[in-house]
Amino acid sequence: MRVYEAPGSEDQAAGLVVLYAPGNPPLPSVYLLSPELTVLGREPGVGIWLDVNAVSRRHASIRREGGQWVMRDLGSRNGTIVEGSFVQETSLEPNVEVRIGDVIFKFVETGASMYRGYRFDGQMEAGARRQAVHASTLLGGAQMDRIAASLERIAPTMLSVIIRGESGTGKEVAAREVHRLSGRRGPFVAVNCAAIPATLLESELFGYRKGAFSGADRDKVGLIKAAHGGTLFLDEIGDMPPEAQAKLLRVLQSREVMPVGATSAEPVDVRVVCATHRDLAGRLSSGDFRGDLYARLNEYEVTLPPLRERKEDIFLLARALLLRHGRPELTFSFGFMVGLLHYDWPFNVRELEACMKRAIALSTGSTLEATQLPDALHEAMAAYGQRQEPRASKPPGDLASTAQSLAPVGRGAPSESELRALLQAYRGNVAAVGRALGKERMQIHRWMKRYSIEVDEYRQG
Repeated sequence: MRVYEAPGSEDQAAGLVVLYAPGNPPLPSVYLLSPELTVLGREPGVGIWLDVNAVSRRHASIRREGGQWVMRDLGSRNGTIVEGSFVQETSLEPNVEVRIGDVIFKFVETGASMYRGYRFDGQMEAGARRQAVHASTLLGGAQMDRIAASLERIAPTMLSVIIRGESGTGKEVAAREVHRLSGRRGPFVAVNCAAIPATLLESELFGYRKGAFSGADRDKVGLIKAAHGGTLFLDEIGDMPPEAQAKLLRVLQSREVMPVGATSAEPVDVRVVCATHRDLAGRLSSGDFRGDLYARLNEYEVTLPPLRERKEDIFLLARALLLRHGRPELTFSFGFMVGLLHYDWPFNVRELEACMKRAIALSTGSTLEATQLPDALHEAMAAYGQRQEPRASKPPGDLASTAQSLAPVGRGAPSESELRALLQAYRGNVAAVGRALGKERMQIHRWMKRYSIEVDEYRQG
């Protein structure tokens, strides 16, 4: 069962979701859009009234034309910025970043009403209530609230859970939330299946008896038995070797564990939660993952969205990280927040935390400034506010011709092999691939989703 879906599962409404505005003005969390012409500005009576700094009286317009949503600047003093570039007229792709004066939005093509009630600062609008009953460690707005509520419902059961998501999205946080809400009195035991050598994984998981092999000078309780009465979290389950998969299946079927070198099995009571960033369906078809084990583990599935698809949570997360690292009194300059929101966060919340720790260490006053952002964010902001098209950087080696053949305006989507070749050339740098193709980062992510490409495969190179 899949819990998280891209916005659109509830309705077909398009909208502009507020990501940030300085001073927390009383803006609604989302502006729903009509297909008819909608004007944005400070003039009373316009479709979207924005009484915010740097917004002109009639700043920009948006309407549905020929199957696309089109935004036009209406001669505003400060211009209209889409994905970091000033525009006169442009079609809007889902999740693109739109800046009108000092208000930063993201555009969603469907499902905009799900964002109603959830302000970017973490507060709920008057009359709105969160779906999750209990306070959750899964911080965020509408998307994370839906996930937290679903975990509340299944936590007290014995359903096995698979948590999917890119590296750094918080899969272990979600697993711990399942355990916390389960009421199980035993411990939470986490195992990273990718970090333990295949030759040692079986003995680590299942334990062993004295004399089972050279060096086994005493009995050892395995991690599965150590989780008795609690929750066993198997991180990166897709990397578990076949032999261990077969033994884990027997544990799930019989509720018994057989230590290496033992002659009889021992009863065990564990709730299993797994996590992976890999395409398990693809590993099933290749024979690298057992179908019967997958069926046992996949009694409930939840997918955590990457941070680039929930940028409405960045301000809240950044504030929470200040508190975690002992500097809750710090504030953000507008430039600092523009940098956080414009970046794609390929390593998700883990990377955001590293960014915030760095900024805290470099802070000299009460406000974090854009100069304290790391180099990756400065690179992403290098072309911010430019009016010309970004240049395509040249990929290394023989792939220059590939990029040149894909870059011309009017060329459709690259083939899967072409896209994979460019991702390999740029070591998984999605922004660099976008520059090479003359496309926005989000378009590259959409093509990757179409071809089921996992970007982590290329970042490891």
